[in-house]
Amino acid sequence: MRKRQLGTSELHVSVVGFGTWATGGDFWGSVDDNESIRAMQAAIDHGVNLIDTAPAYGSGHSEEVVGRAIAGRRDEVIVATKVGILRDGERLWRSLKPESIRREVEDSLRRLNVDVIDLYQIHWPDSRTPLEDSLAELKRLQDAGKFRYLGVSNFKPSLMDTVRREMQLVSLQPPYSLLDRKIESHILPYCREHSIGTLGYGTLAAGILTGKFREIPTFAPGDDRSAFYNLFREPLWTPIQRLLDVLREIAGQRDRPVAQVAINWAAREAGVTCALVGAKNTAQALSNAAAGEWELSAEEIRRIESACKQHVAPVL
Repeated sequence: MRKRQLGTSELHVSVVGFGTWATGGDFWGSVDDNESIRAMQAAIDHGVNLIDTAPAYGSGHSEEVVGRAIAGRRDEVIVATKVGILRDGERLWRSLKPESIRREVEDSLRRLNVDVIDLYQIHWPDSRTPLEDSLAELKRLQDAGKFRYLGVSNFKPSLMDTVRREMQLVSLQPPYSLLDRKIESHILPYCREHSIGTLGYGTLAAGILTGKFREIPTFAPGDDRSAFYNLFREPLWTPIQRLLDVLREIAGQRDRPVAQVAINWAAREAGVTCALVGAKNTAQALSNAAAGEWELSAEEIRRIESACKQHVAPVL
């Protein structure tokens, strides 16, 4: 597994990380906790050293499952979680009030069963709380040893400027995949300029870039992907399938799963430190991890870029 330094931190993260939104069990359909634990442990066995979670994933349930998965293996894992999204049942809201941050970090430490969080990330901006107030509290918590490094998620450069004036900022977590490339225009150049690592999420675009869906799927109850993403309906479905035809060709020639081609593509971009990918079972986790063992050739990247330009760029 290839590893890269995360920004200006001392953390060296695997190019494929384990994302745990599905592990929370409240958006992606049924999830078996024991299978999730086995999947995370298998990923660790095969070189994945970054596990990314958040309190918002299943109202803390994802963090609890991660805590069980890494028990006895703490020194093998970089634990990343988040702050700033609160929920009450189905209701979610943003809060970066200092008192809320203090409560959240203690809850996360307890659920994860760790003494310190390696990477603590602001999940989303909170326009109702002065960012400087939030950062002052985060600095106190960092000085108290609650977390090692600060990252942000879904932040624009102007807000990252504010963070950088107050604290060391080592990472940004933005959406990034073959079907969501908006960060390439100015976010990635900003991160490269300021030595900020990036953890791209949504690498497989809700699973459509695995290539397993040959027809528009009907998801099981509790799996809300089709409502959250417009990828599983026209006018996007057919152009995406044409792109997947090229990914399938490359996968066949490489004797690799289509998902590994999509993961490799996301990790090839200069400035992308790690591609976060979820897994609901051990087979998926092992396949995702194996994507970190090889790289696309320049010719394969050219073929993918050509297909993106021809098929999906006009409709995205």
